Amino acid sequence: MKTIQEVAKYFNVSTRTLRYYEEIGLLKPSRSISNQRTFSKKEIAKLKLIFRGKKYGFSLEEIKEMVLLFDLDRTGIQQLERTVAYGEQKMKEIDGKIAELTQIKGDIQQLHAVFSEKLTKLKGEMLDE
Repeated sequence: MKTIQEVAKYFNVSTRTLRYYEEIGLLKPSRSISNQRTFSKKEIAKLKLIFRGKKYGFSLEEIKEMVLLFDLDRTGIQQLERTVAYGEQKMKEIDGKIAELTQIKGDIQQLHAVFSEKLTKLKGEMLDE
């Protein structure tokens, strides 16, 4: 069992973040005799999933659904099915962003070429004067 301070330090987050995750139902830390939050290995494993989900751009609501499904179905099948579905959705979003950024990059490259040519021409004209 780890205290909230130990867990916060381990994940490099604030204790407020951990309390918020508890408040929205993502975590259920135990309480010590002195009413201090303590985190089991299971809660720490949930935190690893939460932070991985955030890293990959999932919303807290999506993460909550994926994480809490395991509590409802101990086989893990429902959790994996939902995670796969969300993953497919996220990959489509990423593909769309990549296509959009590729288009923007192409536009910028074209403008760069035009502006570079104009700059070279203007500098040449200034030298001719």
